[in-house]
Amino acid sequence: MTSKPTVKQVRQLFSMVKNSDDELFESYADDPRSGVQKIIAQTRRRLARQMAAQTAFTQRFRFEKELWQKGCRYVAGMDEVGRGPLAGPVVTCAVILDDHFDLVGVTDSKQLTAHEREQLYLKIVDEAIEVSIAVNDAPTIDRLNIYAATQQAMIRAVNQLHHRPEHLIVDAVPLKINIPQTTLIKGDQKSISVAAASIVAKEYRDHLMKDYDRVYPGYDFANNMGYGTAKHLARLARLGATPIHRRSFSPVAKIISKNKV
Repeated sequence: MTSKPTVKQVRQLFSMVKNSDDELFESYADDPRSGVQKIIAQTRRRLARQMAAQTAFTQRFRFEKELWQKGCRYVAGMDEVGRGPLAGPVVTCAVILDDHFDLVGVTDSKQLTAHEREQLYLKIVDEAIEVSIAVNDAPTIDRLNIYAATQQAMIRAVNQLHHRPEHLIVDAVPLKINIPQTTLIKGDQKSISVAAASIVAKEYRDHLMKDYDRVYPGYDFANNMGYGTAKHLARLARLGATPIHRRSFSPVAKIISKNKV
């Protein structure tokens, strides 16, 4: 008589299940062991999450697919990171994808853990048709203002692309460039290519700020990424501004002015 698979063996079997109509569900539906029934319930929840993620991914690809169907071969999603910090650059990114792109985990970078962003960053760069990054530093931000500096960097990111896009999907910032655009509020939650650009820009900027933390120790740049945390402001008041601080931003300007008195 053949012995039943152990609960551990059943868990291994169900870990390979890919769809909710797999015959394993029926095979073990009447198994009296509570451990097996728990595995079945966990598997159904896993599959439901995966289906929801796939549905959301498909929905976030609708802008790109509509544009491809209209004959736009190259569609670039665009986003920026770093408009709000007191220190460091603004980083912009343009990403061109095709309909083979299948990284379901790509979503708004703020919803991802640091590890998830890093892994997706590497996969996006590998799978995208093209990725372009453009940076404007703190002195440029002070000279132009943050909005204009962001626009300028975004336009530069587009112009650096070897594949000239026929349409842009831009997160919130319309661009003065002779390419048709779709501007979306919270575009990284609505467009896969914008979300991909958000992840790449975020990872790129975070690595820059970690490098700056070694160049300018004491400000905690590796953790605050240049944002005005209490620790950052306290160190700024005590140590003064670095070359990467945005002197046109009010908290920095006030501290510089106070230190001069």
